[in-house]
Amino acid sequence: PVARQGGGHYWFHEYLGDLDALIDHYAPTGEVNLVGHSMGANVVCLYAGARPERVRRVVDLEGFGLAPARAAQAPRRLRGWLDELREPPVLRPYASLDDVAARLIKTNPRLDPRRAAFLAAHWSKRGDDGLYHLLADPAHKMAGPQLYRLDEAMAVWRQVRAKVLHVEAVNSPTLAYLAGDIPLPEFKARFDAFADWREKLVED
Repeated sequence: PVARQGGGHYWFHEYLGDLDALIDHYAPTGEVNLVGHSMGANVVCLYAGARPERVRRVVDLEGFGLAPARAAQAPRRLRGWLDELREPPVLRPYASLDDVAARLIKTNPRLDPRRAAFLAAHWSKRGDDGLYHLLADPAHKMAGPQLYRLDEAMAVWRQVRAKVLHVEAVNSPTLAYLAGDIPLPEFKARFDAFADWREKLVED
């Protein structure tokens, strides 16, 4: 983990490099099918545009991208990045697996307690201090210094040859959060960049 190597953050496009290496290793020839959720969905959609000859189908689970950034946001973004380099974010430990499960349910109130308990056991590990530490890298919480460029993302999406299935929940809180004050039809117009795109809404 980056956090254990003296700090730093993950540069978003390095995720595409990781995916490229994995595909070269496990499927060195031909096309692959890719499934991604949230940030991972953004990764696979960009990859499908960067390597269109390697991707047959994409399933995008609530990968919306971000709201278009404005140049005026750059100074604040840079200051925030510098501040986090100075004082990197941390992940707090938990006293018990029940507390880890409660943390998961707080994020997703619809999560069944039995599933939360299962996830808690696989998402954390008891440390020498007797506390349960999340199996995650706090460096992922750091925002990079660069702004999100929707025009660049859409330019890459226009190169995608794969069939793209976009799946989202009805009344998705993620979509509402990302869109903010932007009307949802206007926000989702970005998907017109894909040549072969269809949508599936999940009610429950």
